[in-house]
Formats: sequence, structure tokens, C-alpha cells
Amino acid sequence: MIKHVFSKLKNAKFITFEDRETLGLFNKDVKGFIEVYIKDNKYLFIDEFQYAKEGGKQLKYIYDTTNIKIIITGSSAPDLTIQSIKYLVGRIFVFNLYPLSFEEYLRFKEESLFNLFQDKNLSEPVVDKINEYYGEFAIYGGYPRVVLVKSLEEKEEVLRGIYNTYFLREIKEILHLSDDFKLAKLIKLLALQIDNLTNYSELSSAADFNYSDLLKNLNILKQTFVTMESRPFFVNKKKEIIKTPKIFFLDNGFRNFILKNFQKIEDRTDGGALHENFAASELTKRDLELKYWRTKVGAEVDFVIEKEGQLIPIEVKSGLKAAKVTRSFRNFVELYKPKKSFILSRDFEGNLNLGKSKIFFELLFKAGKLVK
Repeated sequence: MIKHVFSKLKNAKFITFEDRETLGLFNKDVKGFIEVYIKDNKYLFIDEFQYAKEGGKQLKYIYDTTNIKIIITGSSAPDLTIQSIKYLVGRIFVFNLYPLSFEEYLRFKEESLFNLFQDKNLSEPVVDKINEYYGEFAIYGGYPRVVLVKSLEEKEEVLRGIYNTYFLREIKEILHLSDDFKLAKLIKLLALQIDNLTNYSELSSAADFNYSDLLKNLNILKQTFVTMESRPFFVNKKKEIIKTPKIFFLDNGFRNFILKNFQKIEDRTDGGALHENFAASELTKRDLELKYWRTKVGAEVDFVIEKEGQLIPIEVKSGLKAAKVTRSFRNFVELYKPKKSFILSRDFEGNLNLGKSKIFFELLFKAGKLVK
């Protein structure tokens, strides 16, 4: 994507800090770096910026002494943050590039179907066809290279490469973690319990981490875009901070590779969890903060989105065939009185009124389009 943007610009230079000579010049002689790469350019693209040890300080100097616009990229959020952002407050815009959303995936696969996807009212044959693609997406995920290869065997191989590269580069080379085997064990434990409340005590014991190291490694998984958190919704914000989160995976394909399970979703015992993980991922790709609602007596709503002062509850019920509302969902609506609520399923659409609230029954594959 960055190279595509680069190709549209004049007086632009693209470099990567995987080139040790270029990186050495940047680290040791910033004025020489300016002379070589900046003097005659308006734009500079630096890939793999996380390799720069004093990157933020050097960028601040370049920003303050030249007029060039700089685009830096890297795969490690914590490293980019530490090396760059803390020195550049007020000087930088940050963008997260996620795996493909289902909408983007559909455009990759069949543009005519993508165009139909934009319509509010889809015919039954179109829904069936999109659901076929959804079934593949829910199993193999949205990494572009995975989407583009055609055979299922190739998709699994690409996912293997992504997984291995993550441990070789992110964990060992960039973050310098030596106990990566423990982290691999932790990832597998998390993959087995998506959509469940996180039990820190059980995870700590099973992965052989003490409590502080467990939290550190959970944060690493979040900051390297492997997992994401959903925290409980409470009116009392202090309670929200100390309660247990749920942990989801940003990409279903990555999660399924960890478990070595690529069965069709309808043949799996964890199908419901995969549907919920899909919805969590689609909402996260819209840069929405995930929350869930759960009471002491066990009433629960899968997701609660807070946007512009409004609460939007979302429930995933993949096998729904009629306009039915669970007691938990009804309790939330009656308690907080949201203007609109959503219940997602693979096949059923409709709506009903509950007091002054309107409940929309939407197709699961539209999860990313619900909250704009």
C-alpha cells in the first residue's frame, strides 16, 4: 500500500532500514542522512523503522530543520511508539493498517458481489453467495496474501509463514524475548478460549508465567496486533478498569493456524466462538473500542459500543431464524434504553421495537458496517 502511494508522488524517496548501511547513516550521521536522502526530495518513506535505535530523536531533528514530509512504517507497535512517537507529540499522525475487513475481502474476491454488498436489501441468492465467502473468511482470515492465493493448502502455508515470521522477527529480533516458547504456549491457550472471560490465574499456571510476566506478554500480543481486548461495560468507570477482559484474535486465520484446525465453520464445535471473534475483529478494524456487559447473576451482551454519547449493544446469534431477543439482551435494553441495538445471525433479517428502542436483526457478515 505504501509503495502504491509512493508511486503516485513526485520528488519522493523510498528506503528501508533493513538496509544496514542506510540505517547506520541515519543512526550515526543524521546531517549526512539529510544530505543523501532529503535534500532534493519532498517526501521520504522509511520502511521497517523500528530498527532505528534513536529513531524518534533523529526524526525530531529532521522535522525541525527541513520541510520534508516523512512516512514511517513498521510492524511493531510498541517499538514504533517507544522509538518515535514520544519524541514527536504534535508532529505526527498514527494509522493502524489492519488485515482486510470482510468488505475489503469481498472486493478482492468478486467485485460485482462487493457492489451488491453495498445495497441494504439483498436477495436470498446473493446472501447465500456472500455467506459462502464469509465461511472461507471466518476460517482463513483477511491477511492479503492469504486471500490472494487460491488453494486452501497454499493459504495454510502462507499462514504458517506469517506465524513463523512473527516469532522470528517480532519476538526474537525486535522485542528480544528469549522465552518465546512460553509465549507460543500462551497464544495457544488464548486461542482455545476466545469469547471467554480471561482467567489470569489459570493462564499464569498453564503458560508458566508469573503474574507480572503474564500481563507483560498479554500486552505484547495486543501491541503486535495478534490479539485485542474487550473490557466490561459499567456505568461506574472505576469498576470497569479492574474487571476481567475477554481476549479475541485480530485474525481468525491466524487463530485457526495455531490450533491447526481449518474445518468448515458448520462442522466445528467452536463455530459460535469464531462468529463472535469475527464480529470483534470487524468492529476493531473500524477503530471502535470493544466492551461487553455481564452482571453478577450471569446476564451478558456480547459487545457494547460507546459512540458519540450513545450506547449500541450487539449480540451474535449465528443460528437465529426469527425475531427473538434473549432475556439478557432485553434486560440491557430496558436498563440503558439505547436508541438502536443489533442482533447478528447468518440468515435472518428484520426488526422490532422494545419500548423506545429499535432492535435490528442483521446479517453477520455486515458486522463491520453496523457502526459508522
